Amino acid sequence: MIREVDVAVIGAGPAGLAAATEAAGAGLSVVLLDEQPAPGGQIYRAVEGADAGLMHILGRDYAEGRALVAAFRASPAEYLPGASVWNIGTDRLIDFSRGGAIACLRAASIVAATGALERPCPIPGWTLPGVTTVGALQILLKTSAVVEDDLVLAGAGPLLWLVASQLVAAGAPPRAVVETVPKGRMSAALSRLPGALRSAGYLRKGLGLIAAVRRAGVAVHAHAEALEVEGGAAVTGLRFRAGGREHRIACSAVGLHQGVIPNQQISRLLRCDHVWDAAQHCFRPVLDAHFRTSVPWLHVVGDAGGIGGARAAALQGRIVGLDLAVRAGRPDDGRIGALRAELDRDLAVRPFLEAFYAPDPAILNPADSTIVCRCEEVTAGTVRAAVRLGAPGPNQVKSLIRTGMGPCQGRVCGVAVSTIIAAAQGALPDRADYYRIRPPLKPVPLTELAAYPVIGPEVEAREP
Repeated sequence: MIREVDVAVIGAGPAGLAAATEAAGAGLSVVLLDEQPAPGGQIYRAVEGADAGLMHILGRDYAEGRALVAAFRASPAEYLPGASVWNIGTDRLIDFSRGGAIACLRAASIVAATGALERPCPIPGWTLPGVTTVGALQILLKTSAVVEDDLVLAGAGPLLWLVASQLVAAGAPPRAVVETVPKGRMSAALSRLPGALRSAGYLRKGLGLIAAVRRAGVAVHAHAEALEVEGGAAVTGLRFRAGGREHRIACSAVGLHQGVIPNQQISRLLRCDHVWDAAQHCFRPVLDAHFRTSVPWLHVVGDAGGIGGARAAALQGRIVGLDLAVRAGRPDDGRIGALRAELDRDLAVRPFLEAFYAPDPAILNPADSTIVCRCEEVTAGTVRAAVRLGAPGPNQVKSLIRTGMGPCQGRVCGVAVSTIIAAAQGALPDRADYYRIRPPLKPVPLTELAAYPVIGPEVEAREP
């Protein structure tokens, strides 16, 4: 027999924790599946075990995660850590690996709270040992209190300054922050500033982070362009142009960042409708006012449905959890309306941030010689050559030159390949579209597949 539950939540970040807590608190049977060994997601990773010193380094926003995790722990929701979801069928059957074995469950409603991925940063040398994303550096700090002591941070976005300030607080400031926001970007974003004042706390926080980094004596290079990581067997430095002249900073590690984009693997697997978000420069699933996709039983909350940040993700999760309970016949206590108003205020800053921190044009249009698919070592020029041969989109390019066929299954290169194809066609990326995602979403050992549970004749073909 297949186990049946009312709600399955995938992902234990702020959105998933909040959705599971509210739905379970209303009396629905809820299972939360998450790959990590403890709840918190990326933003609140390891928050339960962080000591006072680490909490001070990571700041008050990180500490807010403890209340979310505690509320979830106190709820009747069932928690399955270390569970890697690798398939969801149109029959709402979820396949996942846990503890070296495959298990299945079916849910009446599924909530995908899988968060965001860092945007790929294809620049010359970005595949060298010693280059990582800024988010990965923060994960090292949160989980192991590990910091790089010979580091340059390069790119744009709030996370760049957050991690720079956290490294300063940890006593290991970066050698430099190389910011790629072009000249004139503030003027272009000013029209959105009045609306952003509705959530002015984010603006004050951002200015405070920048000030803290500058007070620490960290060199800041504004309006940088033509970034190139140098090195042979490993990173030896970062070269760029800023202030009308060439710069080179010797270092052994470089952290790159150009914002984050939704993790759309599950919504793509289930063939949900997607749209190209021109403001966020990424694809996102089409959602209704209840955060439902075009597949009615699949909800997407948090950054997986469009970038909004941790607080917005938790608010969306609470709204969906309560909405599922109301649709199941539980009484409406009126909280949903108040949560929606709070969510609108929290998201008011996004148009300004998106206009100001739009990705570096060079990232969206890398040189022909730059690798864009790291797994298969395919360059931007090779992708453009495939388009000239007549390939209309990423799936046809994949069949010709294997982009998106490596271990990451397109998570790293997907949006970059779609953007390059669209630019070569003189169109928007929604015309080129995205990779067709198939199971397994994550690598599954053959030993586990060989022991796939026999679940009876009532379950038919599994592929969406």
